[in-house]
Amino acid sequence: MSLQLINRSPDLKRLQDEGYDLEIRHSHLLVKAVPYVNSQREVKLGILVSELTTAGEHTAKPKTHVAMFVGEYPCDVNGSDLHQIKHDGGKTLGENLVITHSFSSKPVGGYTDYYHKMTAYIAIFLTHAQAIDPKATAQTFPVITTSENESVFKYLDTASSRAEINIATTKLEQTKVAIVGVGGTGSYVLDLVAKTPVSEIHLFDGDDFLSHNAFRAPSAASLEELDAKPKKVVYFAGLYSKMRRGLVAHDYHVDASNVAELQGMAFVFLCIDSGGGKKSIVDGLEAFGIPFIDVGMGVEMVDESLRGALRVTTSIPEKRDHFRTRVSLVDAGVNEEYDTNIQVADLNALNAALAVIKWKKLCGFYLDLQNEYNSTYTIDGNSLISDDQA
Repeated sequence: MSLQLINRSPDLKRLQDEGYDLEIRHSHLLVKAVPYVNSQREVKLGILVSELTTAGEHTAKPKTHVAMFVGEYPCDVNGSDLHQIKHDGGKTLGENLVITHSFSSKPVGGYTDYYHKMTAYIAIFLTHAQAIDPKATAQTFPVITTSENESVFKYLDTASSRAEINIATTKLEQTKVAIVGVGGTGSYVLDLVAKTPVSEIHLFDGDDFLSHNAFRAPSAASLEELDAKPKKVVYFAGLYSKMRRGLVAHDYHVDASNVAELQGMAFVFLCIDSGGGKKSIVDGLEAFGIPFIDVGMGVEMVDESLRGALRVTTSIPEKRDHFRTRVSLVDAGVNEEYDTNIQVADLNALNAALAVIKWKKLCGFYLDLQNEYNSTYTIDGNSLISDDQA
């Protein structure tokens, strides 16, 4: 199927977005899994076929009102042929495309486009099919597989198209994004970024994926997966490779000796503990001119309840001056606001969501009126404070 033709043709795109199972074969448009009634009053599924007139890289107005069909002859609810639309018999259009029937139903002025044409014929058949089976539908919302040169996703992103946000989504088509640390918050950052059209997502973490990690990470690990003790990056790359291409696992920590590997990244998420080890990464990212977001979480137990705060600090080449006033780069063990180690999955997910939302604002996906470069969420007061506006 030519995804390019569908994406550039509003009528075909509408058919696809509304859940019809499309295929383009031998220069013809096919809508598959169309319910109809046969002569035994059984509801069957056939294929509606039309010639496909194009003008360059998009469709033009259909040149004929005639439609074709693969299946038994469609009947009314009583099992009688729909003789009023009968046109001709079968013929071969190409390998694996043999037409059994054709129909003629012409509205005044003809069909304006292929959405109009195909849904009009489907409605004729569906009316009788639904009289027998009210659940019959041609809108099956099939999974649409893609090739490597068509999309970073292994199946079509129908969520963006159905929401009509494709134009905004294309702003997220960055070449390489790195996530340094795929623990609690980093794994949720991956979960969200993996669903965007970033070409490559590089994961950096040297730790194993253990049972305590499973309780503050997306999805659900099996006993067998935990027993194998995979590296976190290997586990998560395998998990999200079910959905997309371009996942690159680096099963080691980033430090002064290898920070140069972050050169060439369009954006970096830092999801690691504060301390001296972070300083070499921050220094490197600043030297390379790479924008990045650092996340932090400080949670403590007070009177048998948890309280604390989440932090998202953004640094871009045009605004770096605030970063060291918000993020500690001293050696681990020095007391500071975000160095406690209590982590809970919902807080990890929220911290990640705030970070990814800010990244999407920087890309232009979301409107940004605050232009904040530091935000803090406090649990007990349920407040989100924006600071360091540009």
